[in-house]
Amino acid sequence: MTAKKTFLFDLSINELQDIVTSLGEQRFRAKQVWNRAYKNLASSFDDMPDVPKKLREKLKEIVSFSHITPIIDLLSSDGWTRKILFKLDEDAQIETVLMGYDTRRTVCISTQAGCGLGCTFCATGQGGLQRNITSGEIVEQVLFFNRALQERGDKLTNIVLMGMGEPFANYKQVMKAIDTLTDSEGYGFGARRITISTVGVVPMIEKFTAENSQVNLAVSLHAATDALRNTMLPINKKYPIEVLLRACGEYIKQTNRRVSFEWALIDDVNDTPEQARELAKKLKGMLCHVNFIPLNPTKGYGGHESKLKRITAFREILNGAGITNTLRVRRGIDINAGCGQLKQEIVSK
Repeated sequence: MTAKKTFLFDLSINELQDIVTSLGEQRFRAKQVWNRAYKNLASSFDDMPDVPKKLREKLKEIVSFSHITPIIDLLSSDGWTRKILFKLDEDAQIETVLMGYDTRRTVCISTQAGCGLGCTFCATGQGGLQRNITSGEIVEQVLFFNRALQERGDKLTNIVLMGMGEPFANYKQVMKAIDTLTDSEGYGFGARRITISTVGVVPMIEKFTAENSQVNLAVSLHAATDALRNTMLPINKKYPIEVLLRACGEYIKQTNRRVSFEWALIDDVNDTPEQARELAKKLKGMLCHVNFIPLNPTKGYGGHESKLKRITAFREILNGAGITNTLRVRRGIDINAGCGQLKQEIVSK
């Protein structure tokens, strides 16, 4: 059986240096490879002209350059959203989405192949968990899309870990990926332009708080009462809203950073005046912002997106309570751009 190759983007610079020196080369050659991979966005070992060919050939034998292979690549009709379904090994699949907003270019990346938390309205949750993905597989999604943008003279401005999976259920690999992406000697992406989204894994929020990271925290709330949230996000039965908001409050206190709360607006479910008033009461005085987005349709959930009249009434209640909020524009509905939707569409055929 052929030995499995080491994955380049799983490596730290020190680990890469160890490999390079074990091949009889000087340590500085590892820095050349590192710079080409991260700063110059090389697409392969052959795309590293300053690295000796002999070393490149040696590396090819023991180090793989890519773990993600596009199998479905779609562009929305308005040209603002591109979504790719990538194949990993062992038939695992992940989805990554590039979204354009005026001057912003945001990539929404996956942190697991599938998800085991079972949120009822989420296509990823409906499909279950295949496996955790590695830090390098997280990083490569970012590099893939930045290469594509670079080809047209553009670049990424924001990274959101809001694709397939629960980031805090794969905490170690996620934080390693963030360290790699923000390394000033490598890719050098600003931590404040990265956002991690969680459905509320409280112990990991507490751990993240202790990291005192500059990365932004977003929490998928979607309901203001335990009775409703229990029916939508099973994790709420383990970490109810009061416990979750206490952890968020501690995060704000320790970091002095704002928390974003995500809210998928579902018609006549969580867009009622009662939910709005309860949400306003719970968030009053908290350094936070609420991001609303009308529900993305999925085959496994019968709910529908809220109507504009109901959305407006809901937001007026929050505005009256002084809670800042934004209604986000849905992107890529025609290409199943919501997380897990494209894979669900392919599997169901």
